[in-house]
Amino acid sequence: MVENDDPAAAPVLRTTYTRAGKARTIGITGPPGSGKSTLVAALVAAYRRAGERVAVVAVDPSSPFTGGAILGDRIRLRDQFLDEGLFIRSMATRGQTGGLARATGRMAAVLDAVGYGVVLVETVGVGQEEVDVVRLVDTVCLVTVPGLGDDIQAIKAGIIEIADVLVVNKSDRPGADEAARDLRYMLSLGASRTGWTPPIVRTTATTGEGVERLVKEIDAHRTWSRESGEHDRRRLGAARSEVETLLRDELVRRLGDRRGAALDALVAKVASRETDPYSAVEQLLGVSDRSG
Repeated sequence: MVENDDPAAAPVLRTTYTRAGKARTIGITGPPGSGKSTLVAALVAAYRRAGERVAVVAVDPSSPFTGGAILGDRIRLRDQFLDEGLFIRSMATRGQTGGLARATGRMAAVLDAVGYGVVLVETVGVGQEEVDVVRLVDTVCLVTVPGLGDDIQAIKAGIIEIADVLVVNKSDRPGADEAARDLRYMLSLGASRTGWTPPIVRTTATTGEGVERLVKEIDAHRTWSRESGEHDRRRLGAARSEVETLLRDELVRRLGDRRGAALDALVAKVASRETDPYSAVEQLLGVSDRSG
């Protein structure tokens, strides 16, 4: 219901939202081929050995033609399907940009509220603009691998700035030292936006090598985040984003209900260049332009 924006989801979210906020929420992002899903499976195994109930929300890209998705991330977790302490949900982006689906945050909140101690969110993994996850989770792990060609290009600017932990996965491959070196170089180019210096962790997810250290670094960031106030700042940003999103949705819905014909007419005028989008919005909202 939550994923599909079913009207019945609102009472569910009202009931569960105030009970959330206890889980460790961890985002896993990075370029295609970095082994994110395999790393998620290794993290699931580590947290389950520690007795944690774990939920995984894996976001897959949607077809631009059908809107469907393969939802293949479940395949990597097939060996853990029968574990009653693990919940896996794959969901399609449905055209949403930023690496997440529209309802990802709401689903994570529900899973948190019903008692999952760790919620892992795996982004689509299709580009450098997958930065929405930083507004959703407590800790963001950026995963890269040796041999991607220009490693700096694969992790530049926007996406590396959201990383709390940097992971060089498939570190048994040639070039792992160079990949770690490139990451250290990029970190040295600018000051941290939060005051936290992301550690660089080398892993081989297929064997589990380095995963225990990754868990420790995630825990270390969680501790620092709560002590420094970053945790509260991030949660405040997430709350603002969610409220503004719902406000926009409700505004559009009400305009559609009350001014459907007027909206259609104004859209047609904007399309034909008879008016501009700003004037159309002001007219729909009943705001006169007092500037002239």
